[in-house]
Amino acid sequence: MPKEDFPFIHRDISWLSFNYRVLQEAKDPKVPLLERLKFLAIYSNNLDEFFRVRVANHRNLMRVSKKTRQVFIYDPKAILKQILKIVNRQQEEFSEIFEKQIVPELGKHRIYLKRRLDLGRKQRAFVEKYFNENMLPYVQPVLLVKGKIRPFLNNASLYLMVHLEDKQDHSTQYAIVKLPSDHLPRFIQLPSLNGRREIIMLDDVVRHSLSRMFPGYDIIDTYSIKLTRDAELYIDDEYSGDLIAKIKNSLTKRHVGPPSRFVYDREMPKELLQFLIETFNLKKEDLLVEGRYHNNFDFFKFPDFGLKHLKNQPLPPLCYQALEEPDDFYAAIREKDHIIYPPYHSYESVVRFFEEAARDPQVTHIKITQYRVAKRSRIMNALMDAVENGKQVFVFIEVKARFDEEANLEWGERLQAAGVKVAYSLPGVKVHSKIALVCRMENNEPQFYTYLSTGNFHEETARVYCDFGLFTVDQRLTAEAARLFTFLETGKRPEASFEHLLVGQFAMREKIEKLINREIKHAKKGKSSGITLKLNSIQDEKMMQKLYEASQAGVPIKLIIRGVCSIVPGVPGVSENIEGISIVDRYLEHARVFIFHNRGEEEIYLSSADLMTRNLSWRVETVFPLYDPEVCRQVKDVIELQWRDNQKARILDARQSNIYRTDHTDIAIQSQVETYFYFKRREESPGLES
Repeated sequence: MPKEDFPFIHRDISWLSFNYRVLQEAKDPKVPLLERLKFLAIYSNNLDEFFRVRVANHRNLMRVSKKTRQVFIYDPKAILKQILKIVNRQQEEFSEIFEKQIVPELGKHRIYLKRRLDLGRKQRAFVEKYFNENMLPYVQPVLLVKGKIRPFLNNASLYLMVHLEDKQDHSTQYAIVKLPSDHLPRFIQLPSLNGRREIIMLDDVVRHSLSRMFPGYDIIDTYSIKLTRDAELYIDDEYSGDLIAKIKNSLTKRHVGPPSRFVYDREMPKELLQFLIETFNLKKEDLLVEGRYHNNFDFFKFPDFGLKHLKNQPLPPLCYQALEEPDDFYAAIREKDHIIYPPYHSYESVVRFFEEAARDPQVTHIKITQYRVAKRSRIMNALMDAVENGKQVFVFIEVKARFDEEANLEWGERLQAAGVKVAYSLPGVKVHSKIALVCRMENNEPQFYTYLSTGNFHEETARVYCDFGLFTVDQRLTAEAARLFTFLETGKRPEASFEHLLVGQFAMREKIEKLINREIKHAKKGKSSGITLKLNSIQDEKMMQKLYEASQAGVPIKLIIRGVCSIVPGVPGVSENIEGISIVDRYLEHARVFIFHNRGEEEIYLSSADLMTRNLSWRVETVFPLYDPEVCRQVKDVIELQWRDNQKARILDARQSNIYRTDHTDIAIQSQVETYFYFKRREESPGLES
């Protein structure tokens, strides 16, 4: 297909469409009220990171020479303009959802957000006392003098711009006050009567107290602002020098990076905005208008007042009895392969994998990759206990996991201090594989147990991220897992190839293309074919072109894509055999699944990798096959439930309309809820056939 005929959606435009799906959950009246507030928080948190990383990247590209920009496949200035247009539109809708839908709904449940002018006498006294006792040490009022005083704005911190008038000469002055939301709760409960639940935001406590900070001035008005800074570390990631030292040095600079977004109250007058532009050396493309309040990710901490009926019905993680209950943990894995699917399943069997290994006298070695780690991790503690018990433990820590670099470095230092052998990031690539290996001496022979997953070894995110995890002793997989760890420990490329695992940096891209080509071959010969892909994202140009080729050959392709989907389904003559949906619901869809029809002899793979250029070309990833028929059937059942979802699935199309899929309307199917009860039935009736 000629490149000019190649339909695609830019990854960042598609990502904004994904984040809009999050916003859709906030405005869906079927979603419990306090969960809708949570989705506002998720949307805001996502957008904040997007500006710190992706938008900052476009701004940097705009600064390079015209000659250099000519090699880009897109115009960064045009993309940035499109991004800002979309975000502005979404921000208007965000404000409307909050002010016209959610606030009135809160009122129906006697929950009220009060402004400072709405406070009664007792509440004003409470606010003034709260300010004096809790806030005075933190607020930082500064008068601004044009051309002379320009305070540094901390990344993502909240500030109030104050319009003042001198009581004596009536001259106009501007001041700035930092809100102490990094020290104090954003939502403060007020004394209330008659069963009312009344809250004031920290912003309005400061607004109420401004006259005490600026004696001699009348307060004309106040407007909130926030500056987001570029979060890229810009590490010179080559094969020389101390990479860890470079990362540590760069982390100290992250919070003083150049602006990537300046957010301001849409009610702010033009003359004040111009004053801020000149004072802080802002550019037009830095500006983004929002409502009265910023940092709306603080809605994560909105008080629930114990009103459980305004939240999702709990779906307690299910005990995976086959591994959590038997006395002989390893015998259960030797008997057959096991697959778990947190958060539907408890994560306890994964934790037990390491805790059993740490204390079992027959275990000699434990190896694991770490990309993101929980702050309080039983897995990490088990690894340190294992060393104390005489085991040899190897941990590969990827410190280039964005926003987790510092936490990963801290864990690395703790592990090393405990005697764990630790290796860090490889130059030029990220290690994104989610894999662990245990060696146990049985009958005087080493027996390898491996755990392969689509998600991180992270006990906290396992409560909300949907990920498959496979326990196996299958030598086809354990031998190659051991080979991968040898590469990570020594840096030497293995002499033998990977025949079963598809490993990034070792022909993973080529092998996936080969699997697609096989379906194309079958379709061209009139034989049955098909491809189903469940991914976080698809963006790689070569891979999309290969899927377009498959569609044109007659291969039916089903895509379940949570986030970025640069491929365009349903284009006549190009992708009419491609259908795509995206599911956003209470849990984060994180698993990656590849299903190839293969004339009815299906092959199913799980993976840590998306079809993004970074995953296929610049990461060490692992795609692993499923060989156990029962495990395959469970994964297929989950995918089938997702494909039939008519409550939370949105159709992916060229217009990015995010229309809810409503077919199969004879029965409502919300796949995440149905998946929970699917596994619940299995646990209550072991051996249950679907």
